[in-house]
Amino acid sequence: MNDKELQILVEKISFKYFNKPFFHRASFNKRLRTTGGRYLLKSHNIEINYSHYEKFGEKELEGIIKHELCHYHLHLEGKGHMHRDRDFKELLAKVGAPRYCKPLENTQTAKKRYVYQCDSCNHQYIRKKRMDPSKYSCGRCRGKIKLVDAVVQS
Repeated sequence: MNDKELQILVEKISFKYFNKPFFHRASFNKRLRTTGGRYLLKSHNIEINYSHYEKFGEKELEGIIKHELCHYHLHLEGKGHMHRDRDFKELLAKVGAPRYCKPLENTQTAKKRYVYQCDSCNHQYIRKKRMDPSKYSCGRCRGKIKLVDAVVQS
């Protein structure tokens, strides 16, 4: 599916479930990582995460589009368009749109932790970023610090 087909699908869903036209642009945004889609307040455009379409198919895509169209139509009408607003929750229920999209697997990469230890007092320091131990000394006893282990945590 490309952006033109997505635009046509969004317009169809808007008429079918909301009985209102969609006048703005709908497109895929491959840079989206943590969300299924987003409604842009200033331009009124809708962006959809292409990964959700690839992984879950057109059924999930339709749910994401309905969700974003709830934001769109409520915002243009001047009603509560945020997730916490009653108008938004009621419209979601009315059109059968999901409140949240399915989570993508492997969205977080494995995190590495570096364990440093003082030679004198054996105090351990756990860091997210690698550092040069020759530039630092122990904060407790001023002893030398050395890299003990690099642990990968998922």
